[in-house]
Amino acid sequence: MDIQKYISSGILELYVYGALSEKESREVSRVLKEYPEVRTEVEEIEKALLSLSSAAAPNNAEYLISSIKEKLTKSSSAPTPVATPVRSINWITYSGWAASLLLLIGLFVFFNRTNELREQLSAERARNVQMEEQIANARNDAEKAEELLAVIRDRNVERVPLKGQDAAPEAFASVYWNTQENTAYIDAKELPEPPRGKVYQVWSLTMQPLTPTSLGLLDDFETDDNKVFSLENPNQSEAFGITLEPEGGSETPTMEQLYVLGTVAAP
Repeated sequence: MDIQKYISSGILELYVYGALSEKESREVSRVLKEYPEVRTEVEEIEKALLSLSSAAAPNNAEYLISSIKEKLTKSSSAPTPVATPVRSINWITYSGWAASLLLLIGLFVFFNRTNELREQLSAERARNVQMEEQIANARNDAEKAEELLAVIRDRNVERVPLKGQDAAPEAFASVYWNTQENTAYIDAKELPEPPRGKVYQVWSLTMQPLTPTSLGLLDDFETDDNKVFSLENPNQSEAFGITLEPEGGSETPTMEQLYVLGTVAAP
């Protein structure tokens, strides 16, 4: 065998990288045992690869040559190599491999970093949307609070307290009646939450004779945080009452479900 030609063929480099077939690897292992100078050449290739691997990815150098160590272990029974002139390493070839390795590592780091930035951006956008919603809700609450204060402080507004009746002795509500604008604001904060399928209905009452007129329903009672409802009231009300009615309301009040009642103070 022409050893120098065999060494220059490039098969040893492929052997070190584990790129040969099983049959080809067995053949190279046989040559290693038979020709010490070939074994020396393999050791030089491994040293050069280890050096380049350490420079490219120092934390993973051992991992990159684990297959090389395994192959060397299998051929540990080879005779002790004799000193032979060491052929100069083909640094151009190894530099190409190292550049490819660096490129792969760079791409891996780049894509990982890109995914992290994308996730951070999505999380930041979600936080911004949540913050915008909170700001909008706070602004709406502030506007509602200002509106309610304006209603309560209006000199044309008359407050009518509604006290609990037999159906709900602990219940309480207030009507803020603006006689100039014919609007009644119902403060139902102290009414219990209506059962499923039921709704509160507000009535304007005249006493002689007793005549109830529906002002409307307290819809969305469960979801309204302030529990203040605005209803039109063009009637000459002498009293106000709130009953619990089936969903959709009733034409006449269910007196057994009268929760609160209050009379308008005499002028």
